[in-house]
Amino acid sequence: MSLALHSSKATVYAIDVNERSLELTQLNAAKLGLTNIIVCKPEDVPENIQFDEIWSNPPIRVGKVVLHEILKQWINTIAPGGVARLVVQKHLGADSLNKWLMKEFSPEFESTRIDSSKTFRVLKVSRI
Repeated sequence: MSLALHSSKATVYAIDVNERSLELTQLNAAKLGLTNIIVCKPEDVPENIQFDEIWSNPPIRVGKVVLHEILKQWINTIAPGGVARLVVQKHLGADSLNKWLMKEFSPEFESTRIDSSKTFRVLKVSRI
């Protein structure tokens, strides 16, 4: 909601696999009068879409194999010059995830840790 409120000219995709989360997001968007939000499941995002920005707290607890498949799909949707910001808990592997991102997506992308607060890291993946 914050991104859609802040950037009223942007189209914001609110993506989740949980039906209740999608319902609540749709209700909250309607209550706020937001018309620039598309609420959907990952499989409903158009295949040819590219995102200027992705903001996510990736589902780390799904396991490394599933997580890597999700990230391979989403990182590749970043438009040239675009970025993804990923919030990951340090003790759930934020630093090792950053190393994997650097290895997996180089040289087309750069991955850096841009912030750290308490037990969280913010990773930034930029398409060059």
